[in-house]
Amino acid sequence: MNAKPELDEIQRNVLSRLRKIEGQIRGIQNMVSDGKECEDILIQVRAVRSALKSTTSLILKRYVSTCYDKTMEGGDPAEAKRKMDKTLQVLTNFIDG
Repeated sequence: MNAKPELDEIQRNVLSRLRKIEGQIRGIQNMVSDGKECEDILIQVRAVRSALKSTTSLILKRYVSTCYDKTMEGGDPAEAKRKMDKTLQVLTNFIDG
């Protein structure tokens, strides 16, 4: 099974989401500059946090898929274990983030 097209689609989705988040951040900057109500600003901050969380999940999905593919390429079990350990380390850093 060739996962490359799926990974490319995830990458396009991530980039699209990041552009949207960038626009949301600019909107928040404008709200602060314009002296908008704190509650309204915080609602937008919460929306950005949620968008970042879902984008992070997609990035991790792509990362794990790519790492798995690279791990399966080689025939050296020690190298495969090293790669999977690195993947697990990255995932562990983001579990509660």
